[in-house]
Amino acid sequence: MIAILDYGIGNLKSIYNMFKKAGIESAITSDIQEIKKADKYLLPGVGSFDHGITSLRNASFFEALEKEVLENKKPILGVCLGMQLLTNSSEEGKEKGLGWINAKTIKLNLEDKSLSIPHMGWNKTYPTNTRDIFKSLDENRFYFVHTYHVVCSDEKNILATADYGESFTCSIYKDNIYGVQFHPEKSHKFGMQLFKNFGEM
Repeated sequence: MIAILDYGIGNLKSIYNMFKKAGIESAITSDIQEIKKADKYLLPGVGSFDHGITSLRNASFFEALEKEVLENKKPILGVCLGMQLLTNSSEEGKEKGLGWINAKTIKLNLEDKSLSIPHMGWNKTYPTNTRDIFKSLDENRFYFVHTYHVVCSDEKNILATADYGESFTCSIYKDNIYGVQFHPEKSHKFGMQLFKNFGEM
């Protein structure tokens, strides 16, 4: 079962509905015992970095989640702000991130000033491997809404890139920890396939 982490932030119902369409069992929860029993985790997130990381760290289940992910190596997938929270820090705020992946979150600064920020819309992504969450997704289009993007300290943590005026990292990973900048729950069949892949890992 995938625990969709309820810490007061994110499109929880739409994420749950997409897992359901993909045939993957999930539950929206903040219950510590349910989180300990879960096989995997989905970390959602919308809004500002500082509010997100503070809300997550203040959640009653945070210590249990940290142990399950870092010690017991259960898979976790961060979506949008949820991915950014996996990094060390963000230019958007002053709080420290989780630091589970050695990366930082910075504001989009495009040379082509005709392109609007935030970046909103559909983009193809270019996975560095298609074994795990990008299985059967060589051809894809995902829906993005973001002003900030992640820069990894080590290229080996880059799972996929996308282009918006320039190439940027849109998916990161390290061991059992994954993140995507786009919204699979808004990405129709492509998002359903990605959630199915994560559920079946």
